[in-house]
Amino acid sequence: MSDFETDKMEKIRDAVNVCTMCGFCKSVCPSFKAIGWDSELSRGRIILSYGLLTGEIPADESVVKSMYTCTTCADCVRRCTSKVDIVEIIEATRADLVKSGHILPKHKAVCENIIATNNPYGEKKSVKETLGREPKKAEVGYFAGCTATYRNKEISAATISILDKLKVDYTTLDEVCCGSVMVRIGWSHEDVAKLYQRNLDHIKSLGIKTLVLSCSGCYRMFKTEYPRFVEVPFEVLHISEFLARQDLKLKPMNGVVATYHDPCHLGRHVGVYEAPRAVIKKIPGLEFREMEFSGPTSHCCGGGGGVRSAYPEESGKIAKTRMEEAEFADLMITSCPFCVNNLILGKGEKEIRVVDLVELVDELL
Repeated sequence: MSDFETDKMEKIRDAVNVCTMCGFCKSVCPSFKAIGWDSELSRGRIILSYGLLTGEIPADESVVKSMYTCTTCADCVRRCTSKVDIVEIIEATRADLVKSGHILPKHKAVCENIIATNNPYGEKKSVKETLGREPKKAEVGYFAGCTATYRNKEISAATISILDKLKVDYTTLDEVCCGSVMVRIGWSHEDVAKLYQRNLDHIKSLGIKTLVLSCSGCYRMFKTEYPRFVEVPFEVLHISEFLARQDLKLKPMNGVVATYHDPCHLGRHVGVYEAPRAVIKKIPGLEFREMEFSGPTSHCCGGGGGVRSAYPEESGKIAKTRMEEAEFADLMITSCPFCVNNLILGKGEKEIRVVDLVELVDELL
């Protein structure tokens, strides 16, 4: 079935050859823990990718599911003793599956929404219309992202409120989807390129020197994905990095025990670990405690890689496991709208509040 480019073919062949089947990936893979089959594990997916490549394995429903139950959290990459970049292989395989017509209906609908309406939710109003602000020339630009604009509106509202309170010279944008969901699903690069070019042209036209993003997925796109194909001529900061630089005078939270969940997009994929913690530690009286698995070893929430939309049951199991690791806390803080949504589902009836960092800072500022 394969339309793989030669370089991708070589990478997959090399991965098959160097994988020692040691099983270290098994100890960290969230989808394996939720489903329990080796086909949902990094080493299993490498073999399936190679089988698809050579035509020895047909792209049936079970194989497609194995490729799309991966959250692309990259914990396996961190753990792999053979240094195999399994996320790169899985995303290349997904792209091949999409080109061959093996795309999940929910994922297809999401991508078609982005092409038609510039957002994955099919909302007719633009970001500019939804936020109710006209873009202007400014030093700082705030890229809200689709989810914080159309679904988790409290996150964009809190970020805007914080920037107003800090008297920052900033502007919101007439942005379109960053393209993250398309890349994770394996959609055509041509359509993704149209999105990033439109965003970059708009941001440059406003003379923005620093772009601030509250969505970890959008941040990863601007920080690591866009620069692979085009120059990004401005500073790119996650909101936690921006706030870590500020002299924040926050109200105390005495008697509250908090922990922090590292979003995979922000942490393992880009390496931002200290900035959110630096902001949290600015809160007087708050007792901050790490979970057993935090920072580079943080467990995934289960919301990424298209898993939440296509396989909600498996995604929910992963979130439940993560929330059980925070049973000692009153407050679970994170920095990603997808993590917020999935962790809230995962907590069930537990009396623990899940909140995005910007919401908390806005309440205390």
